Amino acid sequence: MDYEAASVSDLVSSIKNLLEEEFQEVFVQGEVTNLSPSAAGHWYFTLSDEAACISCALFKGDALRNPLIRSLKDGDKIIVLGPVSVYQKRGSFQLLAKRILPAGAGQLKLQFEKLKAKLSQEGLFDLEKKKNIPKFPKRIAVITAEHGAALQDFLNVYKRRCLWCDIIIIPALVQGDGAAKSLISGIKKAEALEGVESIVLTRGGGSLEDLWAFNDEELVRTIYKCAIPVISAVGHEVDYSLSDYAADLRCETPTAAAETLSQPQTELQARIHFCQTHLKSDLFKLHQRVELITHKFHPREMINIISQKVQRAEKSLSQIRLLDRVEELIGINEAAQRVDELQMRQMHAMSIKMNGVSEKIKRFEHVLTALNPKLVLKRGYSFVKAQEGKVIPSVEQFNKIPLGTKLTLQFHDGQGIVTKEVE
Repeated sequence: MDYEAASVSDLVSSIKNLLEEEFQEVFVQGEVTNLSPSAAGHWYFTLSDEAACISCALFKGDALRNPLIRSLKDGDKIIVLGPVSVYQKRGSFQLLAKRILPAGAGQLKLQFEKLKAKLSQEGLFDLEKKKNIPKFPKRIAVITAEHGAALQDFLNVYKRRCLWCDIIIIPALVQGDGAAKSLISGIKKAEALEGVESIVLTRGGGSLEDLWAFNDEELVRTIYKCAIPVISAVGHEVDYSLSDYAADLRCETPTAAAETLSQPQTELQARIHFCQTHLKSDLFKLHQRVELITHKFHPREMINIISQKVQRAEKSLSQIRLLDRVEELIGINEAAQRVDELQMRQMHAMSIKMNGVSEKIKRFEHVLTALNPKLVLKRGYSFVKAQEGKVIPSVEQFNKIPLGTKLTLQFHDGQGIVTKEVE
């Protein structure tokens, strides 16, 4: 019987896909053994209990986010969070550590991380779903312990920095059994009040156990669904709760929440003060300028100015002596002299031009005289013309004339008529 055998790589690959799909995130508690760092910054160890063990790997990037790994030693008990993976080359599976927590103090932290991962996967912490905090709220609901220090810190800062706003205090339990339900009830009361534009959920710092009410799943979902923007100011700067992640804005302390809400009003107050100062300065400058202009353009001052200008003008006119210097100022003498000079230059130019033309005419006359045909005829020459007056220049033209044709002989002193009788 023939069987189609799978390759080793195909089998290991199938196991890898099944394991990694099924165990994407697990929490495992055990004892650390065989702890060893690599030169590349990775850490490898075995997590074991009385009956079993599993290989674990903490790669360099995750190791930087888990400083606890540097203080671990063999025998320590820890809780490891991460997916299960298969190292295909050896065909062995291992746990890829993403978070490491001490086992003794890690139960609440473990619950915190599991719930955080669940709610984050559902999108309750997505940044794009956060609502904008109004810059100038007219009414704010503060949910906290009625006589707590957090409320006093918030009110002291807000009253000192705020220009206008109604603060509605909704008392609620912030610690212990029933605190989560009390906070949820406070949020719903704030939603029902008219005109509330922002909700502040606050209390002072404390341990993880003290702040555990703010990690309640129902409270987180209530914050997420709240139609009014919620500010979470729970604990101190190092304390984080799930309410911080679900709120539209997280502030480190109640004081920081009051400063954040009042900051736009503080900036507006500073801007108003700045404008007021500059407006006073500008008004003072304008007042001085008006006084200066009023004094400068007073009718009495204007008359004095005009009088001084008239006096200066009269003095200048007296110094000019216009009547005595008419010909000099107008320039008549210079113009007359210029006309005489131009007239002489014109007559001289015309004389030179006429002499040149006369000489040119004489040369033309000599040329015409030399070319006059009558002078040639006087030397004993004559020429023959046909009856129509056309000169016969050659024998060839003469031979073409018919017999008996009358021809004219031109002499220097007259003409004679002959008849052609012989070819």
